[in-house]
Amino acid sequence: MIPLSIAEIAQITGAATDRVPDLGATVAGPVVIDSRQVAPGALFAALPGERADGHDFAAAAVAAGAVAVLGTRPSGVPALIVTDVPAALGRLARAVVDRLPKLTIAAITGSAGKTTTKDLAAQLIGSLGPTVAPQDSFNNEIGHPLTVLRADADTRYLVAELSARGPGHIAALCEISPPSLGAVLCVGNAHAGEFGSMEQVAAAKAELPRALPAGGVAVLNADDPLVAAMAGVTAARVVTFGQSAGADVRAARLSLDRLSRPRFTLEMPDGTAEVALRLPGEHNVTNALAAAALAGQLGMDAGAIAAGLSAATAQSRWRMEVTERPDGVIIINDAYNASPEAVTAALAALRVIAAGRRAYAVLGRMAELGDRSREFHEKAGMIAARSGLAGLIAVGDEAAPMLTGAKAAGGFAGELLSVPDGPAAVAALSERLAPGDVVLVKASRAAGLQTVALALAAGEVAR
Repeated sequence: MIPLSIAEIAQITGAATDRVPDLGATVAGPVVIDSRQVAPGALFAALPGERADGHDFAAAAVAAGAVAVLGTRPSGVPALIVTDVPAALGRLARAVVDRLPKLTIAAITGSAGKTTTKDLAAQLIGSLGPTVAPQDSFNNEIGHPLTVLRADADTRYLVAELSARGPGHIAALCEISPPSLGAVLCVGNAHAGEFGSMEQVAAAKAELPRALPAGGVAVLNADDPLVAAMAGVTAARVVTFGQSAGADVRAARLSLDRLSRPRFTLEMPDGTAEVALRLPGEHNVTNALAAAALAGQLGMDAGAIAAGLSAATAQSRWRMEVTERPDGVIIINDAYNASPEAVTAALAALRVIAAGRRAYAVLGRMAELGDRSREFHEKAGMIAARSGLAGLIAVGDEAAPMLTGAKAAGGFAGELLSVPDGPAAVAALSERLAPGDVVLVKASRAAGLQTVALALAAGEVAR
């Protein structure tokens, strides 16, 4: 973060000060919401949590070196008092952006693949100059300003990940850090409960290209008709990516290795080059192409982009993490998040990795699907049943309709099993796994099924 005095922060955020002995004291360290991450010179933002209120840790934060606390009430230590902490963080982040005229901002949104694309793009763009990108999925009204506030006078590029749970959310995030480049990956059924229809999801995602300036660049997926149509809502120049013949940035001659890692020829306006991704799953081709298109618009050539993509590694946990145990059992930990499209993509990768082996899928609930939740879970079960599984394990009541869907698919010869929680899934698989088997674990983050994958990966070898 660029150094700012308490007085400047109070003016930017509209805060009242409490117990601040020196309004000229400088915040030069990070802005954090976890008191354990406080460093000398930090600003600690006190937020209510599921289990604790950040104000309860205000004293500890100041004792650890925080200059002040940004909160909604006095807490007995130097504090900046506002009515809405996330909104204040947003105002502070925008003020920082306005003081960094050399900063180029590239934003990414889509119903799936945002975090992986952000990680790939940051690794590519990082070779051009100091780059800030979100940790994990810091992509909402709290995580986004925290990411922006990590930028300082040396930062040349900010790669932002933008999420939405409703109309106007992406537009608001764009106000915090106005992008000059924006990539839209896809429109899917994630958050269907909040939006109601694919068209409404598309309208929300279109807020990113709509926010771009006339001198900016909209990077759009040519393979997704709802995304491609966003060319009509932006004043920016449009660059397309995909496997479609007319895409500006294209993947040709695609193949997958035994771990479902894509190999393809990257075709760009300035030339072609071979890419060998380290990330499993054909769906990651879309993510790689979007990252390539962004990097290309910032001056990287096809050869450098292909080399960067081939060297890029996973930066965010529990997304298609593949672990092979000493007994040859392969665990695919894709439990960070899930949507109907993401489950389909993960099952496709499982089929490739499990070619000639027994495969199991441990699937938990897909959150935020609203009234269509049962429908989408049943469809996921149908797709799973057609994936050549030895067994489908549905974890929890909300995932149980997957078994109904699997039965309705007909012809499924594998085992269908409903278990109440993660430990029960681990126990069930521990009794069934044999050397060489492959297990996919996939669910929305709220299901917490990463514990299943981690336990299996660290478990005893099968006998």
